[in-house]
Amino acid sequence: MGMRTRALIVLGLWVAALVALAPLAGRFDGVKTDRATDYLPASAQSTAAAELESTLPGGTTNLFVLAYFRAAGLTAEDRAAAAQHYSTVRAEYAPGTEQAQDQPAVARDNTALLYTLTVDESRGESSKYIKDLRAAVANHPAGLSVQVTGPAALQADFDSTFDGVDTRLLLVTVLVVAVILLLTYRSPLLWLVPLISVAMANVAAMAAVYGLATLFDLTVSEESAAVLTILVFGVGTDYAMLIVARYREELRKHAEPGAAMGAALRQAAPAIVASAATVTAGLLCLLVADMNSTAGLGPVGAAGILCTLAVMLTVFPALLVLCGRWVFWPRIPRVHATEVPQSVGLWDRVGTSIAGRPAVAAACATGVLAVLALGLLGNTGPLAQVDRFITTPESVAGQQRIVEHFPERGGLPLTVLARSEFRADALRVVRADPGIGFAEEGRVGPEYTEISAIPRDVPDSPGEYATIERLRGALSTVGTGTVVGGPSAANLDTDRAATHDQRLVLPLVLLVVTVVLGLLLRSIVAPIGLVLTVLLSFGSALGASVFVFEHLFGFHGLDSTVIVMSFLFLVALGVDYNIFLMSRAREEALRHGTRLGMLRSLSVTGGVITSAGVVLAATFAVLMTLPLVALAQVGFTVAFGVLLDTMLVRSVLVPALTMLAGDRVWWPSKMALRRDDSTPSHPGGDLDPLPRVDTSVAP
Repeated sequence: MGMRTRALIVLGLWVAALVALAPLAGRFDGVKTDRATDYLPASAQSTAAAELESTLPGGTTNLFVLAYFRAAGLTAEDRAAAAQHYSTVRAEYAPGTEQAQDQPAVARDNTALLYTLTVDESRGESSKYIKDLRAAVANHPAGLSVQVTGPAALQADFDSTFDGVDTRLLLVTVLVVAVILLLTYRSPLLWLVPLISVAMANVAAMAAVYGLATLFDLTVSEESAAVLTILVFGVGTDYAMLIVARYREELRKHAEPGAAMGAALRQAAPAIVASAATVTAGLLCLLVADMNSTAGLGPVGAAGILCTLAVMLTVFPALLVLCGRWVFWPRIPRVHATEVPQSVGLWDRVGTSIAGRPAVAAACATGVLAVLALGLLGNTGPLAQVDRFITTPESVAGQQRIVEHFPERGGLPLTVLARSEFRADALRVVRADPGIGFAEEGRVGPEYTEISAIPRDVPDSPGEYATIERLRGALSTVGTGTVVGGPSAANLDTDRAATHDQRLVLPLVLLVVTVVLGLLLRSIVAPIGLVLTVLLSFGSALGASVFVFEHLFGFHGLDSTVIVMSFLFLVALGVDYNIFLMSRAREEALRHGTRLGMLRSLSVTGGVITSAGVVLAATFAVLMTLPLVALAQVGFTVAFGVLLDTMLVRSVLVPALTMLAGDRVWWPSKMALRRDDSTPSHPGGDLDPLPRVDTSVAP
């Protein structure tokens, strides 16, 4: 059976499989969740509070605040309009329910007025009707400012940022990848083959994640779904570039495209599989995370990587073989009887410069990374809920104005759930806390009673967090099972869980990546050195990103998930490029010695790895087009880190350190026991006479 026949069979089987999987992929949106309990730590009080709240009459509720402002003082007409608004929206959104506050709260200077509205969860998610609710209060006297805010409005504005985001993200990602492939290959045909293959991998990945979520109750957040698309397109395009680079080399040696592809896969597939194994293993480390959304990202990302690997090692080569050499038009690689010497290229010059003074090169690269890491001294504090948005929505603007006019109501409402027999004692404890400006009893259930309390301090401030801590400590003595929840309590629990996850997940990822590298390179020294360089690269990327976030973008802190997600992707993906570089270096070192083997590896892989790094950085940078600070921070940090790792760590630091270590880098492999006699003492001594290969990634 010929290679073209095999390629047709492979392609036919995949097309049939995708036809079967397409309906499952179409249901992918149905397994995504925005419920607070799916993001919160499983063991947190705020999670327990949200679950207990659902047992009260009416179940879980959404709390809105109708805020009215007039700088010159509210008029009788303003008050009448506000009362009419409240009466209308209550009849529409909360008919027949008891409201905690039917009378408005009025500022001491008569410049602001507040109504609170509690809407039963049976009405649906707040994002489904927030526009209608705001439209219902839009008709008001001239000069009166009306804003709908409160916890439910904040959540609705957060959810609304994802409206249409899947389509926009996919289109922008496809456009970015297509442009880069066109610029890289300079062919009107070749760029379509990897793009079609990656699109097929994306369908398979969505179907796989749908299956996992259905079978194992996997948490799939909107952020995880966005990262899945980025991973599949970024990593898939990287794999395509590496295969094409090897395939072009082999097309100069083999007359038949099938034979050339077979040789290319034998050489490139082990490194690609090792790369996928590294990223997959790192992602699965997230399963130990306390945060539900973070733990869910592990299987989601791992499924995306494995589907991408399967497609890019089967469908993509099959398409290239079926297309034949003409797919590289107008620069079609021809079979040559002998290698044609080429002029010294960029990566040859880089390698020769490093080989001349490897210690100086390593010191300079380390110095640059150390300077960038100084940015970690900036604002690495947690990101407040009101600061999660790139542009300020109405709910945030309204909350900020409430703080100005009602200093005793500076924070977002806390929800205390106490056993009904202890509700009087619990309410007394809450009201006695100096950090609480207002507290009242809410719904009473057969087992638990709801107490709503508003802190004096602004949301997510140290003062508000201290109040939550005091309340939890004091209420622990009032009966049993009393918990404190609410948006700010959830954010506090999230920050604590994120810190826990950092201490647990980060070392585990490092250990797993080191083991995979050790198995691939059959060495102890090389994996440890490579992991240390990637770790330094991560610290530098995060430091530079913190500086940019604080001084250029104006972000007020880091989202709780940024460090774990950025660390995972930068370490796992950063090690990828070192795998491609070092696996080729080991292959060349077996014939030419470590020093010259590294120079040859840098010469051959420099162009393709740099192009792959640019693609991956560009795809992660697409996350910056979304209106959420968390995704923008992850996108920028990973994109900058990938470029830093590609341009400096992998291109300068790793080659320099490898040349300094010599054959010892492969210890305890037998390669470390022989002397590297094939390497000249002068860096350029015998490089020119060696056979040259085509190192370009463009046809």
